[in-house]
Amino acid sequence: MSIFVLVHGAYHGGWCWRDTATVLLAQGHTVYCPSLTGLGDRVHLASPEVGLQTHINDIANLIQWNDLQDVILVGHSYGGLVIGGVADALADKIRALVFVDALLPEDGRSAMDYQTAERAEYLRARAHKHDGWRLPPISAVVYGVDDPEKAQWVDGKCVAHPLATFEDAQKLTGAWQQVASLSYIRCTQSGLDYMDRFSEHAAAAPNWRIHYIPTGHDCMVTEPDHLAALLMTEG
Repeated sequence: MSIFVLVHGAYHGGWCWRDTATVLLAQGHTVYCPSLTGLGDRVHLASPEVGLQTHINDIANLIQWNDLQDVILVGHSYGGLVIGGVADALADKIRALVFVDALLPEDGRSAMDYQTAERAEYLRARAHKHDGWRLPPISAVVYGVDDPEKAQWVDGKCVAHPLATFEDAQKLTGAWQQVASLSYIRCTQSGLDYMDRFSEHAAAAPNWRIHYIPTGHDCMVTEPDHLAALLMTEG
């Protein structure tokens, strides 16, 4: 059986993996679904000082303190930067990296660097209007959650996201790229065109595997069974 550590994206928390984790657990796997600092059940720890490295430390410490080895590390959306940073520091503990409709890490680049200038300005303006240091959450419908009950659940759980995590440049040695298995799962109906560059990279690279799910960005909510099945191919 495998050990999965599932890392959520912006605004979300460990709660978003509920249905996917249920499938994995039913198959006998060990699953961790932590919330990053300032999000989900750790929203009370939010502060302007929470940055990308804070979130990398969250997951690295979970792996270290639980003595985890041979981990399948999964990151959704913004969480791709987090798992990249973790694997760069703890490559010997990671069996596989799975980027789920996620940003791919690059040394010296931040999440904002992948946005157009107009989009980046818009995001900063939203944070300034909110409280100056957090981005207010985006509607679940934008993430492709069309089912009203599920959309209400997601909207009720998402919280404002620390802006600094989007502004901080990644610091990488490149060790994460030496992980034995590298996979990308593209949600083809996400509407996030800037993710195409990452899935195209994975499709062209000989040491990557690429999968597609015909659904919106929040595939762990909309297609948990399909996502879990793909994740178990790493086992």
